[in-house]
Amino acid sequence: MFTGIIETLGTVKEISTQGTNKTFWIQSPLSHEFKVDQSIAHNGVCLTVEEVSNDHHRVTAVSETLQKTTLNQWQVGSLINLERSLLPSSRLDGHFVQGHVDTTGTLEKIDPQDGSWELTFSFPKQFAPLIIEKGSISINGISLTAFKVKKSSFRVAIIPYTWQHTNLHILKEEDGVNLEFDMIGKYIIRRSEVA
Repeated sequence: MFTGIIETLGTVKEISTQGTNKTFWIQSPLSHEFKVDQSIAHNGVCLTVEEVSNDHHRVTAVSETLQKTTLNQWQVGSLINLERSLLPSSRLDGHFVQGHVDTTGTLEKIDPQDGSWELTFSFPKQFAPLIIEKGSISINGISLTAFKVKKSSFRVAIIPYTWQHTNLHILKEEDGVNLEFDMIGKYIIRRSEVA
């Protein structure tokens, strides 16, 4: 479980393929603190640390993860948002993020707002029931608030701190992102389906 408050950025240093899996070596200022078997959110995707070597750590994504996320688009040099899992004693500064990406979205538009930014994202229409006006959304693992929500798009406002301390500042229009919709909404919809 995560909060969507990004701790640091990592850089993909090496990628290898074994069967249908891809393994990534990532360098970051926090990697030396990670432990083998620890869950770390990588652009919102919960991956298990398999090895730590100084300021690098290794993770592997299986075929299912590669198909449902943007990890297949990672290249050597890609910047990755990183967050360690929530501790029971931690404050919940963002919202509950599981690290289980629901789908990918596309950055449609970047609107500079004289000191901040508004970003418009599109997503597959079948996920429309999972997003509400002023509801929480995780984009590449970042906890944000959605507004101007439509059947297949929404906007988010980005403050300078978030712009500078996450990989949002390197995104270009038409880039893909990982989306995880609010867990509470998913449970409410599931309950109404089985009731």
